[in-house]
Amino acid sequence: MNLQLTLFTTFFKIGMFTVGGGLAMLPLIERDVVDKHKWIDKKEFLDLMTVAQSMPGIFAFNFAILIGHKIDQTRGSVLCGLGTVIPSFLIILAIAISFSDYKDNEYVAKIFKGMRPAVVALLLVPLITTAKASHLTLKSGILAIAVALLITFANINPVYIILAVAISSIIYGNIVYNKRNKKR
Repeated sequence: MNLQLTLFTTFFKIGMFTVGGGLAMLPLIERDVVDKHKWIDKKEFLDLMTVAQSMPGIFAFNFAILIGHKIDQTRGSVLCGLGTVIPSFLIILAIAISFSDYKDNEYVAKIFKGMRPAVVALLLVPLITTAKASHLTLKSGILAIAVALLITFANINPVYIILAVAISSIIYGNIVYNKRNKKR
């Protein structure tokens, strides 16, 4: 199978069988792109993931086009992007067409209720693997938990937290840099 077809089918399969959105796709993308096909290494994967998260728009789509571009430039971006969104489009279209017929069906309600724990697990896997790959320390782990608590319970906008962390990092970096230069 040629590279372009493999890119498309890989991301189509991931898009088709992932419930829970972009973050739930991470373990599948990592398994196929890093481990199976070895198109990129773990460090590149984390770097592209970071860039995709900072871009406006849908994370899974952003991540797919970045990976596609890294592997096969514009063609790769288009194929990976389409492979990611076409399954969702088709599934949503099918649901929209038939939802009114099944929305009150007790079995459908039970299926969705049963899928919730699986979605939570799919979201936890990338959290744990990213923490390990980022070499999270106890101090930065506590900071991550504190930020999550602030966003969840204090209803602080994540943008303000990102700005505060960026400003704090700049100040801290300058203090450390100045101390090192004074010692020389």
